[in-house]
Amino acid sequence: MKTQLVKIEEERINPGAIEKAGEIIKAGGLVAFPTETVYGLGGDALNPASSKKIYAAKGRPSDNPLIVHIAEMEDLSRIVRRIPEAACRLARWYWPGPLTMIFEKADCIPRETTGGLETVAVRMPSNRIARALIRAAGGYIAAPSANRSGRPSPTVARYVIEDLDGRVDMIIDGGEAQIGLESTIIDLTEDTPVILRPGYITEEALKEVLESVDTDAALMESGTDKPPKAPGMKYRHYAPKGNLTIVEGQPGQVIEYINEQIRKHKKAGRKTGVIATDETAGSYYADSIKNAGQRQDEAQIASCIFRILREFDDEGIEVIYAEGFDSQGLGCAIMNRLLKAAGHQVIRLPEEDEIKD
Repeated sequence: MKTQLVKIEEERINPGAIEKAGEIIKAGGLVAFPTETVYGLGGDALNPASSKKIYAAKGRPSDNPLIVHIAEMEDLSRIVRRIPEAACRLARWYWPGPLTMIFEKADCIPRETTGGLETVAVRMPSNRIARALIRAAGGYIAAPSANRSGRPSPTVARYVIEDLDGRVDMIIDGGEAQIGLESTIIDLTEDTPVILRPGYITEEALKEVLESVDTDAALMESGTDKPPKAPGMKYRHYAPKGNLTIVEGQPGQVIEYINEQIRKHKKAGRKTGVIATDETAGSYYADSIKNAGQRQDEAQIASCIFRILREFDDEGIEVIYAEGFDSQGLGCAIMNRLLKAAGHQVIRLPEEDEIKD
């Protein structure tokens, strides 16, 4: 398959290019496109053959649900059985934006799109290119992240090309994604809404709108045998080619431990990398040191995690260490992605008083 590459600026959308991309999706083809979170791989959400193509292009397990993207609130009622009041409140605050809500699906949504489930995940992106494409494609685009399954999600088009060139009909280059992490997913089919994937819209932000919100207990745990109700719940995701380990503890201890491991790996001839912050980047001796920004600026850190993992791949880094981050607020989403990228490989260093005891 010959993949077309089209550049479109969000501020100056090319109607002809969008119309062509929409026709590809309506005809059963696949188009990768930018959103405010990461790049998505889109197909017709109402066409089971299109969803099968998405799974095949990504090499994605077919029980891993796809997210249906819409551009208008009125389009939601066609694809879900019921719109809870909680959904209306959340939509008023966070749609369009990086929030995915799970509903009981209507019959028009094929089980191929939902991973065999009777529920459907729905999002309304804020990116203008994405919304124009959704309208041009008929209103309903099923789209996971536009990468090979298990790889870091792409925040720029060149990594989409790296993973999917020759596998999809078109790739739209719309510049760098602003947020850099996939959307928050909240399940509205339970008595109490449950966060199934943390993201830019934090638990604290959701609780400002809803009376109560629960968090799925498996968010920071390894895989489960249960069918995944939302993307990213069951399988290893976001993994770089190098072996990634997260190190948690007091800053001085973390630096000392990581540098000790780096010396061992360098002696063995392995290329090493570290994900650090402004406060610590100058303290490491790895071959490649990536500064994710100031530790208190979680939005900045979140926006560059996937890019950093991809850059390590570009540099042929074989062993990677990452500092741990606070698991509250947006830090919960950062740690969720890092844990999955590391296959939950974590070193927790004891406190000094624990060592004395």
